[in-house]
Amino acid sequence: MEIERVFTGIPGFDELVNGGIPKRNIVLIAGGPGTGKTIFAMQYIYNGLVRGEPGIYVALEEHPVQVRINMAQLGWDPKRFEEQGKFAVIDAFTGGFGEAAKRERYVVKSVDDVQTLLDVLRTAIKDLNASRVVVDSVTTLYITKPVIARSVVLQLKKLLSGIGCTSLLVSQVSITERGFGGPGVEHAVDGIIRLDLDEIDGRLYRSIIIWKMRGTSHSMSRHPFEITNKGIQIYPKQTLKVYRQQVSPSEIGGGTDE
Repeated sequence: MEIERVFTGIPGFDELVNGGIPKRNIVLIAGGPGTGKTIFAMQYIYNGLVRGEPGIYVALEEHPVQVRINMAQLGWDPKRFEEQGKFAVIDAFTGGFGEAAKRERYVVKSVDDVQTLLDVLRTAIKDLNASRVVVDSVTTLYITKPVIARSVVLQLKKLLSGIGCTSLLVSQVSITERGFGGPGVEHAVDGIIRLDLDEIDGRLYRSIIIWKMRGTSHSMSRHPFEITNKGIQIYPKQTLKVYRQQVSPSEIGGGTDE
């Protein structure tokens, strides 16, 4: 039986997962600050929109207005898709306070109320017939209670996968941490993508590695990538080597550092 895949459209990435993420997979995008997690997630959502695949962005750590601004600055203006009823931002950041927040269609008053978030998310998915969802960042849902991390992710998975969405859950880790953010979450998700930023001889290098992806073969190497004014560009034919948290460049080149 042929695997139904979701084409991310992120240059170089789909080649790493044999053509795209298996449909209904719940994928964790883990990394430290400045690694490009949010850009990866926004790029995934927007590329779906231009392919006619409605999407939802759950904003837990940034004002919904700023989410739209950030997307537009990279050339991914979501306004026309919102007007067409194909894109929505769920405001789980403001708590409904502020004039701008009053204009939001989907609002979660308390980030601690996971059940309400799930209810609002379910409603939005049905309203838009959404097939792509991003939660940024899922860490916010359990940062004060890490013991419930796996339970929260499993609840999200049950909803999102059950409805048929292929989703990215952004997960924060510290600069030195090599984990994925939250005890047990790595076992609850279908895929894990790790983004890293390492210093080598006074220069920072970005890299991506896929730790797991259920339902498909995938690259087992660490690959360099860059963030350009058009988003993320991954170099699937190039690799980086990590030795005891030290990275050595191997055939790094091409693209523009920004």
